[in-house]
Amino acid sequence: MSEAVPPESLLPYAAWAEEALRAVVRDALEHVARAGLPGEHHFYISFRTDFPGVVIPGHLRARFPQEMTIVLQHKFWDLAVDRAADRFSVGLTFGGVPSTLSVPFGAVTGFADPHVNFGLRFEVAAAAEPPEAPKPPVFDDAPEAAGEAPPSQPQVVSLDAFRRKRD
Repeated sequence: MSEAVPPESLLPYAAWAEEALRAVVRDALEHVARAGLPGEHHFYISFRTDFPGVVIPGHLRARFPQEMTIVLQHKFWDLAVDRAADRFSVGLTFGGVPSTLSVPFGAVTGFADPHVNFGLRFEVAAAAEPPEAPKPPVFDDAPEAAGEAPPSQPQVVSLDAFRRKRD
């Protein structure tokens, strides 16, 4: 007996679920912008640098043409969430050079808080060709640099299980 194939949904549940999970990232950043990082919480945020609307210095775009990961832990400033523009901005130092980044939430590919083993991954359509081979991320102010042990692997929530398979 063959398995019944669920009917194709006329409602975009996967897109709605992904948008709801992006709201978790937005809410976490708004909380930290308002009240600071509590306890040992810290965030790893990965995003597509080639996504429309991403504003980063040229030297970072040259170094990370497709994707980069930033860490919000000890050394960041001016974190702000602009709900109207659906983006966040933050000041970080890269190689001793202070920089301001502005990232649309649609560009975010991953969010993790290693302190509580929480993580989310998002599908993002890139503006450019997909990367040929993934490059290891470079973290600003990574815990290893501060002499701490690397974080354990976060639990990642993937929407793949809820996406309809295409023939």
